[in-house]
Amino acid sequence: MKTVTILGATGSVGTSTLDLIERDPEQFQVLALTANSDVTKLAAAAIRTNARRAVVADERCLDALREALAGTGIEAAGGAQAVTDTAELGADLTMGAIVGCAGLEPVLAAVDQGRTVIIANKEPLVSAGDVVLAAAAKSGATLLPADSEHNAIFQCFDAARPNRVRRIILTCSGGPFREKSLEQMRTMTPKQAVAHPNWSMGAKISVDSATLFNKGLELIEAARLFPVPHDAIEIVIHPQSVIHSLVEYIDGSTLAQLGPPDMRVPIASCLAWPDRMATPMEPLDLVKIGRLDFEAPDPVRFPALRLAREALDAGGARPAILNAANEVAVAAFLGGDIRFLEIAAIVEDTLTRYDPPAPGALADVLAVDEEARVITAARVKDCVA
Repeated sequence: MKTVTILGATGSVGTSTLDLIERDPEQFQVLALTANSDVTKLAAAAIRTNARRAVVADERCLDALREALAGTGIEAAGGAQAVTDTAELGADLTMGAIVGCAGLEPVLAAVDQGRTVIIANKEPLVSAGDVVLAAAAKSGATLLPADSEHNAIFQCFDAARPNRVRRIILTCSGGPFREKSLEQMRTMTPKQAVAHPNWSMGAKISVDSATLFNKGLELIEAARLFPVPHDAIEIVIHPQSVIHSLVEYIDGSTLAQLGPPDMRVPIASCLAWPDRMATPMEPLDLVKIGRLDFEAPDPVRFPALRLAREALDAGGARPAILNAANEVAVAAFLGGDIRFLEIAAIVEDTLTRYDPPAPGALADVLAVDEEARVITAARVKDCVA
């Protein structure tokens, strides 16, 4: 039986992870669950799974959590430090699904334990990739990618012979604006941007899919996870989201991982690795799907891909700046302060204005992230004015 800690248990990834674990209680024992402030959902999950500990990052919610868990024997804790302490409990598997830079320190703490850490949020590898990979090398921790594209690559990639890989091909749905003209994209609203054609996701990541920043960030993640040259990682639009990514070898063979657009498939791959586990997903019906289409992304309508590749190639603090600036710009768009096409323009402006030294530790990454957000927020105000 594997012990499991879920950092970010009430979000979409955390909920999907719990769904799988609760279907196979003989294989998994929940050690701890954390959430930001959703006491009701966190307490219910902790009680259902008989978790040892439940933690709210927002310490103001601790009294409510204690009340909800009264008489259960489940330990309640609150605050950012309590979340990090929970990551250090040494679970066999830690799911890192806390959104934003708030998840960096807990994930790094879990990596330091030398066990298996499932990476579901982008910040550990995009903003702090060098720091996290160095920590994993030191502790001997195993990093497993839960993102559907990177998990697909992981399943197809020959880690023992990476020099035999010719290309990694990241597939991309193209988002809701794949067929929109540049002129049409100028007037797209937040409601239209979050209406993803294939995946059910939160507002921020849905907007990232609409701009293709999500794929740009995944490009950076793939370069961190898999030892191939940057120019050997390509992006292809695949509207059906059936093939999640491909690995091409020097002999001309190309391996692809196919599956329904449901996060429980890659999460199950991580939870059971190196084994397999059953999921409630229906078998893939290729006859019903009928056809699989592919096209090249348009660099003019989707400049996010260029910005991400430039940040990856430059290295240092550039990926962290890209990620922070994008978060601020997306929040401004969702709040109605800027237009859709201004997201990428503002990110590029921040990258032009801010070029600090490469971060050498987590504190440096957080400092870069904070300053990038300040600069981006100022640019947003200029647009509003």
